[in-house]
Amino acid sequence: MTKDDALFHTEVVNEYALDGEAYVKDGLRVLISDPLSQDPGSNPEELFGLAWSTCLNATIQALLKARGVNTRSRVEVVVDYKRESDGRGYYFDLTASAAIEGYDEDQTKKLFTNAHRRCPVSKIIGSYPHVFLNVMPFHS
Repeated sequence: MTKDDALFHTEVVNEYALDGEAYVKDGLRVLISDPLSQDPGSNPEELFGLAWSTCLNATIQALLKARGVNTRSRVEVVVDYKRESDGRGYYFDLTASAAIEGYDEDQTKKLFTNAHRRCPVSKIIGSYPHVFLNVMPFHS
């Protein structure tokens, strides 16, 4: 099902939960494994981290470009898979850290906060209580 107003459309399939391949129809195939196993493959935590770090950094770059600034940025995401305190479920602690070349801590924090509000993956996260944003120095 596509929407006429979609700028991009993709369809992704997972038939094997954490023990097999997930794939983009007519595209990328990824071996999936349980994050608590030693089996080869990726897992939802890694894939989410890739999606969010890419979206955040792309949004930072778009904001910089709109200001006429051509500089590098870096985003690192940590996804910690944790057990609920009642022992009945799981949740993610999500920490994103950003650095922008030539920007001080306050400038980076302001732009990063703006990027987080605009990033489509961040919008999916919404007001989730286990999200943390940090600023880090830029290193090549």
